[in-house]
Amino acid sequence: MRKWKKFGFAVSLASMLMLTACGSGGSSAGNSGGASGSEILIGVQTPTTGSEAKMGQDMNNAIQLAADEINAKGGILGKKIKLVFADDASDPQTATAAANKLVSQGVAAVVGGYSSGAVLPASGVYHNAGIPMVVTAANSAKIPAQGYKEIFLINGTTVHQAEAAADYMTKKLGAKRIALVHDNSAYAKDLAELTKKSVGQAGGQVVAFEAVNPDEKDFTTLLTKLKNAKPDATYWTAYYAAGGLLIKQFKQLGVPGAIGVGDGSNDKTLIDIAGKDAAEGTFVTTSPTAEFIPGAKAFLDAYKTKYHADPGPYSALAYDGMRLLADAITRANSTDKAAIVKALKETKGFKALEGDIAFKDDNTLEKSNFIVLVVKNGTFALPQ
Repeated sequence: MRKWKKFGFAVSLASMLMLTACGSGGSSAGNSGGASGSEILIGVQTPTTGSEAKMGQDMNNAIQLAADEINAKGGILGKKIKLVFADDASDPQTATAAANKLVSQGVAAVVGGYSSGAVLPASGVYHNAGIPMVVTAANSAKIPAQGYKEIFLINGTTVHQAEAAADYMTKKLGAKRIALVHDNSAYAKDLAELTKKSVGQAGGQVVAFEAVNPDEKDFTTLLTKLKNAKPDATYWTAYYAAGGLLIKQFKQLGVPGAIGVGDGSNDKTLIDIAGKDAAEGTFVTTSPTAEFIPGAKAFLDAYKTKYHADPGPYSALAYDGMRLLADAITRANSTDKAAIVKALKETKGFKALEGDIAFKDDNTLEKSNFIVLVVKNGTFALPQ
């Protein structure tokens, strides 16, 4: 999930950055363009502490798996990939420190990025250093809006998600009257506003546009407004903890129409909080997770064999991010940062698990990768 998190800035130096390296000790690549001896240094920025640590570790696992597979086939340009991990804790200040540390380590490129709030400041650091970053999860439209030529997003943006939500509600569900609810967090509000625009373009009408507190527990006042507005569909753009309660109370109060959620609520906990019966039929817009990708069986099997666990929601994207970087360096025939940026920009038809990758002028995906799932018998499934 691509949350825009706000954290306090009182972070100790010890918790600001945890940096480890795969293979031998973390020596700097100096001015060698990210190559040191027989290795190419690739930075990995994810949260491995804080509330999103599990998501970050799942991404790290997938990136490590991809690097191991590439190294087993001879590496890149005759050199082995050496990953340098930096913890951004999904926190802006920590992310800035993590990015500066990776720059000082002399990495050729960076892959990862879970939280938009962490990627936004870190991307400025990479831009100033000329270092390319393949962002594999964070997807706020504010990231490409910065105009940094070095930053590439391989997950659909909030614009893509808004279009997917509006399309599903107006076409698949036949909804004409739409209610939108967010929690005033930057990411959720951004998605709600973009969805409002997309609903209008799709011929629908937004009959309610409401905000609640992020820690809201009682949605009676909101749901009474929605019930009176008589929506055909309601779309929650924030996160699963409050989202689960909203769905539960939505059904209890008998609000008409369908209810759906954005990717910030793509978590089994949403169903647990709402209850299996109340959650039944809820739709969720999300980037594709590995179990719903037709060509991902080999990745799933390899991940489970290596880590004895299922991949996380953004593991497939992280895996492809590492593979895309390796492909770009190979096509550039160099670890020169500018050459890698150029090769990434020229990417056409790269075979990723989620589909072919090519970039628009703003370095976002040429084609949206968002899908829609529905809750069926207590789990997420593809709609019929």
